[in-house]
This record gives sequence, structure tokens and C-alpha cells, in this order.
Amino acid sequence: MNRRHDGRRRFLARTIGAAGTLFLAGCERLSNSDWFPAVLSAGEKASAAAAHAVTSRKSMAQEFTDADRSPTFRSNGTAEPDSDAYRMLAAKGFADYRLEVGGLVAQPGNFSLTDLGALPSRTQVTRHDCVEGCSAIAKWKGARLAALLEVVRPKPEARFVVFHCADPMEDDGTSPYYESIDLEDALHPQTILAYEMNDAVLPIANGAPIRLRVERQLGYKHAKYVMRIELVDSFAGIAGGKGGYWEDQGYQWFAGI
Repeated sequence: MNRRHDGRRRFLARTIGAAGTLFLAGCERLSNSDWFPAVLSAGEKASAAAAHAVTSRKSMAQEFTDADRSPTFRSNGTAEPDSDAYRMLAAKGFADYRLEVGGLVAQPGNFSLTDLGALPSRTQVTRHDCVEGCSAIAKWKGARLAALLEVVRPKPEARFVVFHCADPMEDDGTSPYYESIDLEDALHPQTILAYEMNDAVLPIANGAPIRLRVERQLGYKHAKYVMRIELVDSFAGIAGGKGGYWEDQGYQWFAGI
């Protein structure tokens, strides 16, 4: 990735961060109107179209060397899910963990960490860009999502991959965190289900046992504590219907380049 491309990514991060902050601070009444969500949707489509025009989504995110890794990689968002079921899994070192993959697939399955470790993997040193403006470089290893999808065989009508996570986002345990990407990003060679970070087992604070790395998108798309993957043709009936927890709050669904 050249400096011009890198600068566009940073500009996008700052722009979306400012837009998200403004929206959450003062636009609640507008979001509840009949017309304003349609305006936002149209703007999002225009933004995605512009991004597609600037760069191919098949291009690779910049990769770095081990020497470039940041001395620390802070935990964004949840540092440990407030879930008894998750705590039981963690207490046993995730030996009982099973990743459920279903929805619009021909061969639904449940995958242990051993199963995921046996899939074709990828190791990459990349920069994580948070919507709040902070960045850090880390080394990740994980199963290629494309390899997992090859096992479960998506049906022709499948358009999106939804990641359901362990961390509840409300005090009553409701509204678990979720995220989604389309099949184009899911099949990208840098899109992995990471189980290692910086040559060690992925820490709980950074999303153990599995977190999504979709390197050409901003940090809030990189779902942590992934428990279930669902392939769908639309987001109808899934939480707020916008394709992600933060998207339901007003963030853009497409957060990449």
C-alpha cells in the first residue's frame, strides 16, 4: 500500500469517527423519523460506491514486519464478556468451544479450535485503525474464512456473513454484539478468524478464542468473541437490521476501502 492509499484510510477513519460522534450526540430524534434513515441509507450507498471507484476491494491491506509491531495493543470495547457461559468456556481454556456455522449453507457445522487450526491459515502483520482515531500494529494468525466457507458451502442466495459474539451489550444480557461483512470481503485472502496474536494464544482482552480480522475495514468491524456465524441474504430480523451493533446505532455498515 502506498502513502496515498494509507492516507485515504486514515482520513476515512477520522471522517467516520466524527460522523458517528455527531450522530450519536444529537440526531436521535432524526433517526426515529420516517425519512432520515432513508437519507442515511442513500448516503451510505454513495459512500460505498465512491470507495469502490477509488480502489478495488480485492487489493491487499498494507502488511508490516515484526519489527514494526506496536509495543502494546490495547483492548477496544469489551475486555471480557459479561456472560456466565463465556466464563465457563474460558475457565477450561476454551476446550469446549464450538463455533457454530449455519444459515444459508449446504453443510452446517460446529468447529472446535482444533478443527479451525487444521484449516488453511494465514499469518499477517497489519495495522488496526480504530474509529476513535487510535492505531496499532500486531501480528495475527488464523483460519482463512474462505477455507471455512468452502467446508460449509454457501448457498447461491447467501450475500452476507454475520458474526454473533459472546459479549452482551446491555445490562440485562440482551443485544449481544454482532457484525457482518459481505461475501466479497469474506473471501478476501486477508480475512481470517484469528486465534493467535503476536505469536501467542489470542488473549481474552483481544477477543479469545476467535476474533474476525477483516484488514481493509475499520476496527469496529473486527468482531471479537465470535460464537456463531450465520450466512444470510439480508439483515431482516437480526437485531436492528443494519448489519452490526454499531451500525444499528448509526455507524456506516461499509467501513473499508
